[in-house]
Amino acid sequence: MKIVSIIFALGAAALILTGCNSNSYSNELKAEKKLIEDYIARENIHVITELPDDDEWGEKDYYQVSGYDYLYYHLVKRGSEEEDPVTATETVVMRFKQYTLTASADTADYWTTLNSAYPLEFTYLTDYTTAPTAWHVAVGLMEYGESECKIICPSRYGFTDDQTTVTPYGYHMKMKIKR
Repeated sequence: MKIVSIIFALGAAALILTGCNSNSYSNELKAEKKLIEDYIARENIHVITELPDDDEWGEKDYYQVSGYDYLYYHLVKRGSEEEDPVTATETVVMRFKQYTLTASADTADYWTTLNSAYPLEFTYLTDYTTAPTAWHVAVGLMEYGESECKIICPSRYGFTDDQTTVTPYGYHMKMKIKR
C-alpha cells in the first residue's frame, strides 16, 4: 500500500510541475501565432479574405484561407488551364522550398526539392502522411498542373514533426499532376 501512495504522490507532483511549465503547448501555439504575425508585418504582406481572380493577385497579397487559422496562400503562377483541374486520388508531384519562419529577419532554408531529380509525390485528398493538410489545401487552390504558389503554414497544418515542435513554415511550391 505504501508503494501505491508513493507512486500516486510522484504522479501528482509531476502533474503539478508540468502545469507550471512556461513552455506549455498552449504557450508554444501563442508564440507561433506571434512569429507568423511578425513575419507578415516584416514582409509587408497584405492579407486578403477573398480569393482574387488569377490576374488580380498583388505581389504581396496573401489569401487567409477560410476555415484554417493562420494559413495563408499566394498564387505565384496559374498553371495550364488546357488541362483538367486536379481531382481527388490523382497523384501530385510537388517541388518545394521550405523555410522556417523565425523571429529574426532571416529565414533559414530547411529543405528544398526545387532542383531535385526526385520531388515529393502524394495522392491528392487521400495521402496525409506524405503531404500535410496545408499542401492539400494549396493544391485545391492551385487547381492546375504547372501552377506555383507560396503558403504560410502553422504547425497544425504541417507535417507531423512540425506539429509536435510547433514550428511554422513558409513554402514555395511548384505542382505537376502525374497523369
